[in-house]
Amino acid sequence: MEKAITIKSSGTLNLKNEILAGLTVAMTMIPESLSFAILAGLSPLTGLYAAFLMGLVTAVLGGRPGMVSGGAGATIVVLIALAASHGVQYLFAAVVLAGILQLLVGIFKMGKFVRLIPQPVMYGFLNGLAIIIFMAQLEQFKIVSEIGAVTWMTGQSLYTMFGLTLLTIFIVLGFPRITKAIPASLIAILTIFFLVLFFDIETKKVVDIASISGTFPSFHIPDVPFSIETLKLIFPYSLVMAGVGLVESLLTLNMVDEITNTKGNSNKEAVAQGTANIINGFFGGMGGCAMVAQTLVNLNSGARTRISAFIGAVTIMVVILVGAPFIEQIPMAALVGVMMMVAIGTFQWVSFRIINKFPKSDIFVGILVAAITVILHNLALAVLIGVVISALVFAWDNAKRIRARKYVDENGIKHYEIYGPLFFGSTTAFLEKFDVMDDPEEVIIDFRDSRVVDMSAVDALNKITERYAKINKRITLRYLSPDCKRLLQNADGIVEVNVNEDPTYNVMPRA
Repeated sequence: MEKAITIKSSGTLNLKNEILAGLTVAMTMIPESLSFAILAGLSPLTGLYAAFLMGLVTAVLGGRPGMVSGGAGATIVVLIALAASHGVQYLFAAVVLAGILQLLVGIFKMGKFVRLIPQPVMYGFLNGLAIIIFMAQLEQFKIVSEIGAVTWMTGQSLYTMFGLTLLTIFIVLGFPRITKAIPASLIAILTIFFLVLFFDIETKKVVDIASISGTFPSFHIPDVPFSIETLKLIFPYSLVMAGVGLVESLLTLNMVDEITNTKGNSNKEAVAQGTANIINGFFGGMGGCAMVAQTLVNLNSGARTRISAFIGAVTIMVVILVGAPFIEQIPMAALVGVMMMVAIGTFQWVSFRIINKFPKSDIFVGILVAAITVILHNLALAVLIGVVISALVFAWDNAKRIRARKYVDENGIKHYEIYGPLFFGSTTAFLEKFDVMDDPEEVIIDFRDSRVVDMSAVDALNKITERYAKINKRITLRYLSPDCKRLLQNADGIVEVNVNEDPTYNVMPRA
C-alpha cells in the first residue's frame, strides 16, 4: 500500500501522482507552446523556454499549488504586432516591463481585486475558454501543402487522425474505471504513441510542427536602446500583456480554489508571475501566464502540490536538451484528444441546469463574456466588459431601491425615513422625494436604514440642505457617519449627534 504524507497546506501528498501529472502536463504543453511561438513568428524554442521558465518560477514562488503556468497564447497574441514591426528584442524588453508591472501589483497587494469578478462572468470566461481550446484542436486537422496553402485533411489521413483522436478520448474516459493510480491522459498519450510506432501508422506528429531540440537558455539583456522613446513604444504592449496575464492567472487561481476547496494567495501569485516574466525577457522566453487547460490536466491527474508543476517544467527542459527525438514522434492525435477532453471538462455544464434561476442580466453577461472570449480571443477584455456591465446592472438595481417613508408628527415636524443605499446611482431619485416648498418649517431626514456610500451621495445631501436653508426652513439629519458630517459643507447645526447610535461606515472605502 502506498504511503501517504500529510502536509498542512495541500492535504495528502501522493508523490507518484505528482510525478505522473507533471509528465502529462509537459506532454500537452509542448505542442501548445510551439504553436503559439510559431503563430507569433518566433523561434519554436522561444515558446519552449517560456514554458520551462514560467513553469519553474511559478512552481517555486507561486501562490497556488496545483496551478501550471507557461507560454500562453493569451499573452503572446498581445505582442505579435510589436515583434513583427520592431523585432524579437523589443518583444523581450516588453516582456520584462510587463513582469515589472505584475510584480508591482503583487507588492502593493492589488491582486485581491479579482474578487470583484461576478460568478456569471466566471461562467462566461470558462465556457468561452472551453470553446477556444476545443476549436484550437480542430486546427490540427489541417495540413500545409507543398506550395504553402493550408487545407483540411482528406481521405486516409483524415480518417487516421480522427480515429486516433477518438481512441484517445475513449481511453481518457474509460481508463479511470480500471484504476486512478496513473493519469488517464498519460496512458492515452503513451498508448497512441506505441500503437502508431508498432503498426507504422502514417499520421501527423509533433515533429511536423517544429523541431524542439536546443540548448539551455542563456542570459542576455534585450538589445534595444535604453531611452524614453523605447519606453513609450513598449509600455502600451507591456501594460496590456500584464493585465491579460494577471486576469487569466488570478481567474485560474480562483478556479483551482473552488476545485480543491483550498485558498490561494493572489498577491503572491502576481509576484510570481511578474518574476517569471522578467526572467523570461532576460533568458529568451516569450513570456506567459497561468494556463487553464494544463492546470485542469494537472488537477485531473491527481496533482495537488507544487511538485507536479516543477516536474513538468524540468521535463520540458530535459526534452529540449536530450529528449527531442522521442517527443517529436508523439502523434498529434493523442494530444488533440487529451485537450478536447480538457475543453469538455472546462465547460461549465452546470450553467445550463441553473440558467432559468439566473436574472436575465446575469444570463446576458455570461453569454456576452463567452462570445467576446471566442470571437476576439481576448480574455482580459471579455472579463473587463463583463465586470463593467455587472457593476452597472448592480448600480441600476440598487438605484431603484431608494425609498422614503414620510409623516408629520404631533409637533408638526415632517420626517423623511430613508431606506436603501444613497450613492451616485440613486441621488436623483433621492432628491425627488422631497417637497421643499410645501414642507413645514422643520424637517428631519432619518438615515437609520440607509447608507451614504460615496461623494455623490454627500453632494446630494449638500444640495438638499441648501434648498431648505434658502427658504429659511430648519432641517436636521440623523444617523450620519462621522465622515459624512465632516464632508458636509454646511454641517454645523443640521447634523444631530446620536450618542452610541451613529453608524461607523466610511463614505470612501479605505485601502
